[in-house]
Amino acid sequence: MKITTKQLTLCAVLTALALALSYVENMIPLGLLIPLPGIKLGLANIVTVFALYALGPGQALLILLARCTLGAVFAGNLNALLFSLMGGLSAMLVMIALSRLKRLSIYGVSMGGAAAHNCGQVAAAVLTLGNLAPLGYLPLLLGISLFTGTLTGLIAGLLFRAMEHTNLMKA
Repeated sequence: MKITTKQLTLCAVLTALALALSYVENMIPLGLLIPLPGIKLGLANIVTVFALYALGPGQALLILLARCTLGAVFAGNLNALLFSLMGGLSAMLVMIALSRLKRLSIYGVSMGGAAAHNCGQVAAAVLTLGNLAPLGYLPLLLGISLFTGTLTGLIAGLLFRAMEHTNLMKA
């Protein structure tokens, strides 16, 4: 995969934006509204969905891997890297497959990615704990992923609409 300087710069900026959104999301006390462990809005996934449609699967995957790795390093929590990578890679693979379906909108792709992300993270929990107990939590997470995936898709769709007139989207 050959990347131009403009594409590399855009990947770096989008990675930084995803890291910033992830950091900001950690400051939102969502646990006060929904007292369940591990519930997040997935704001950094807005960047992933945007990159998938704007840059293609290869560059979106690079941004995802960089975000997961750097986020774990900056947080000083390399154990979180397993959860982040399994969730992120599961979501990316599902979103790549779903984005090729012409009849499925960005909302459906985003919702599928959110559900796959939760499945990947539950799989990481099963591996980490060595038992199947986290699978009982999966139906609740999948229900919540309908909301978070729709929100991510909505914001990514609004971002595309706002950027229609820019040179970035014409490239």
